[in-house]
Amino acid sequence: MELIPLQTALLSAQRNALASVIPAERDFFCFNVGELRLGVPSENVREVIPAAPVTPVPKILTFVLGVCGHRGEILPVIDLLRFFGKGECKRENRSRYFIGISDEYRVAVVCDKVSGLRRIPLSQILSPPIIGDASVDHLLGIVESARSEPPLAILNFPKLLDSARQRAVTRWT
Repeated sequence: MELIPLQTALLSAQRNALASVIPAERDFFCFNVGELRLGVPSENVREVIPAAPVTPVPKILTFVLGVCGHRGEILPVIDLLRFFGKGECKRENRSRYFIGISDEYRVAVVCDKVSGLRRIPLSQILSPPIIGDASVDHLLGIVESARSEPPLAILNFPKLLDSARQRAVTRWT
């Protein structure tokens, strides 16, 4: 049975509508911390700044280095290596913070190296590996590298911040 022109147009419009709703690629902010190559969805990054002095806070979780001031806000400074239990970052002159946001939460995250924005086709993002590592719980996926670099781990930043907040609340209750 042959389709009439109206049916053909309706089917074509439906396919085009789905293609416009589901993006084929997404922007990620990419950076290094220690040996880890990480990416965060670009909507969770407000800006990148030079590493500012950190004011230590007593009796705080180990992955929170302290707080820093930025544009009138006091932000906790997070070390992702400590958060994942993979050592600790070495803050140097070239270190940067990215100001991460999720809902009303804002934090400064230490970066050893900033690679910048990278547009990644969603088809290249593989499911996180199933291993007993707690850091995998905070991943959206992995992007294999064509070069000899380690894979890019895409973080679920809102989940990571929520988990950090839960750890802090649990500690104080």
